Formats: sequence, structure tokens, C-alpha cells
Amino acid sequence: MTREKTASKVPPGANPDAENAELRERLGADPLVWTDAMLAALKSGVKGGKWFSLKDKVYRRRTLLRAWHIVNGRGGSGGVDRLSLKQYESQLDQRLASLEGKLKTGRYEPKPVKRVFIPKPGGKEKRPLGIPTVEDRIVQTALQLVIGPIFEIGFNAHSYGFRPKRGCKDALREVGGLLRKGHEWIVDADLKSYFDTIDHGKLMSLVRAKVADGLVLDLLESYLKQGLINELKEWEPTEKGTPQGAVISPLLANLYLNELDHLLRDRGHEMIRYADDFVILSRTREEAEDALELTRQWTDGRGLVLHPEKTRLVTHREGFEFLGYRFENGNRYVRQKSLTKLRGTLRPKTKRTKGKSMKAIIEDINPVLIGWFGYYKHAHKNTFVWMDGWVRMRLRSILRKRHGRKGRGRGLDHHRYPNKYFAEMGLFSLERAHREACQSR
Repeated sequence: MTREKTASKVPPGANPDAENAELRERLGADPLVWTDAMLAALKSGVKGGKWFSLKDKVYRRRTLLRAWHIVNGRGGSGGVDRLSLKQYESQLDQRLASLEGKLKTGRYEPKPVKRVFIPKPGGKEKRPLGIPTVEDRIVQTALQLVIGPIFEIGFNAHSYGFRPKRGCKDALREVGGLLRKGHEWIVDADLKSYFDTIDHGKLMSLVRAKVADGLVLDLLESYLKQGLINELKEWEPTEKGTPQGAVISPLLANLYLNELDHLLRDRGHEMIRYADDFVILSRTREEAEDALELTRQWTDGRGLVLHPEKTRLVTHREGFEFLGYRFENGNRYVRQKSLTKLRGTLRPKTKRTKGKSMKAIIEDINPVLIGWFGYYKHAHKNTFVWMDGWVRMRLRSILRKRHGRKGRGRGLDHHRYPNKYFAEMGLFSLERAHREACQSR
């Protein structure tokens, strides 16, 4: 009798296991953390719209172990406690048991984030990088595994940053599609210091709308208030923003902007967002102006600031930049900053004083070129022709110096060391790869 009633509720031809697998993949719901019963509750909705009793999912051993494997797979250095991944792994069972106990009894407290400054490729500027301790990264990853799907299910389809099965290429593809459909006006927006200006109170109210577990809320608030230690010398409290470098930050940052995603979509605007980088594509100037005004009103009410100089209305003919590309008059180019970054990465590998053999140098730079092409392969072909020439010039300059000649590899060096010479040495050609990619479409 019971079996007949249950069976009658399942639509003919439906495959619950396949549906659950698809939902897990879309939401990033790890099967070691999210049971079928939890997944069913996520689909149907929980009572009152809030999730209680999540803490045991966070601190149970299999969640922490799963989180450890994710953290270890990502690599990275130790935080303020100077404990490396290798050192943590050497006593993994004992450390995870201790961590489980501290979380269970409320004795766990995150340590300050180590802030270091690393050089930006292609220049003398430096950017700050926050490095939490290994243990803090494990707990944040465990939190992400537990609460991520709760918020993910409500995120807008046109937000692509740091989400399961989504990425830059999906966002770029959608932008290209809208341009081809006649969306000629673009709101090229820039949020000034977004990650540093998120209001903690407003952010936590968004979290509390879905999560009511005290331990989870306390952990999230403790990470938001985590201090910074500059080069292990100076401690600074944090009153605003999400800690950059923290595992949990992308989820919280997406949550903060999710309301704007839905607001613009509900008003008929085509907004494409990747983390805090977004563009709004419109068919007319009036539509674009309305979208910009809506965005400005919303950000003003959330304590965010649209950069006065970098936020603008443009046409597709004037061009705009998004996720490393420059879209202009129907073409897609690599933006200058991205080219500068690539050259900055290759320069130390192709110094004229490099002591390696030419073959070894080429083996060193090929992975960089291949990886770069994998992302920028949809750019205009002229970019690849020019970049190939620049790389070969650097290599000819090395050979020129080795033969006692000064200056860059130009002029007669093209005859001494023709393109064919470098091709036979195995140098990856961006132009050839682009041509082959176009032929295979």
C-alpha cells in the first residue's frame, strides 16, 4: 500500500537519482555533506524559509576531512601561525579531531589574516594578498560546503563569478550574444573597492534570512571581523568588507550583489556579472540610462560606490572592457592591461642573460603561452601575430647576445634565426593555434 502511494507521486519516466545528480552539480552540493533528504528540503523549501541545525554538518569529521582535501589541493602558504599544509598533514587525524572538538564546544576562534604585498605582473605596483591560516581555510571551506547550496539556489542565472559550473567564458559568451542581437548601449560599471566596502550588518541580515544556526552565524561574523597582520608586524581590525583571500568571501560577495542582479533582471535589463565586475547591455540609450540610475540608487542604499571616473555609458563602437577583453565595433580584442601582464610574466623567463639552453627556455615559456591562449583564443587574430613576433624577438635577442652582438633581435637576425627555427625547437605559436581553432569551428 505504501509503495503504491509513493510510486504514484513519481511522474512516469522520471529518474529521481538523475535529477538529484543534476541539482547537486548545478548547486555544488557535495554528496559527503548534502544528503538526499537535505537536497529534497532544499528543493521543496524548509519551514519558515530558514535552515536550523547546520552546525553538526560543519564540524562533523567527514566534512572537515573533505574540506582539508580541497584546501590541500589548492595549495598555498601558511598564515600567521606559520603552519604549512605539509606540517598540518603530518598530524592530520589529531588536528582534525581537535578542530572538531573546538567547533563543537564553541572554543574555536579564527586567527588574524596575514597580509602580504605581491608585485603586479608587468609593473612596479604591488597588491595586497590575505593569507588565512590552514585551519581557518579548512573551517571556511567546511562552511562553504554546508551553506553554499542554500544561497546558490537563489542566485541569478546571469551571475558567473565563483559559482559551480560557471566561469568567465560563459559570461563573455553571453555578452557576445547580446551584442550580436543589437544591444548597442553598454553601462560599463565599476564598483570602487567593492570587497572593502561591504556593510557587515547588511550582509549578515541577508545571511540570517536563510540561516538561523547560531554557530554558523557566529563563525561568519568572526571571519568578517578578522583582523589583519601586515607582514607579521602590525594588527588592524576590520570593520567593513569581506576578507580578500578568504575561502568564504566570494560566496558572501555574490550574496551581497544578488539583490541587484534580480532587480535589474526584473526591470528587463541585461546585466552580466562576474564577482564585482559587471556590464549592462541595452538596445537604446534611454534603457541604458535607466539601468545606470537603478544601479546607482541601489548601490547608494547599500553603502557601495560606483567609481565616478570608471563608470560610464558607451556604445559598442566606442568599446568597453570586460574580463580581460576589449569589445569594440563587433570585434573582441585582448585589453592592453592583459597584454602587459603577459609580457611581464614572460620577461624574466626570456632575459638575454638567461643561462638555459634555447630548448629549455622554450619549454619554460610554452605553458604560459598555451594557458594564455586557452583564455584569449577568441580575440582578433592580429593580437596573436603581434605577440608571436614579440616572443621571437625576445628569443632572438638571447641568441644575439650569445654571439657577442648588442641590441634586440631584429633585422638580419630574422634570416639567421627564422620563424621556422623556433617552430622546429617546439615554440608554441599563438597565430597557428588560433588559425587551427578557427578551422575546427
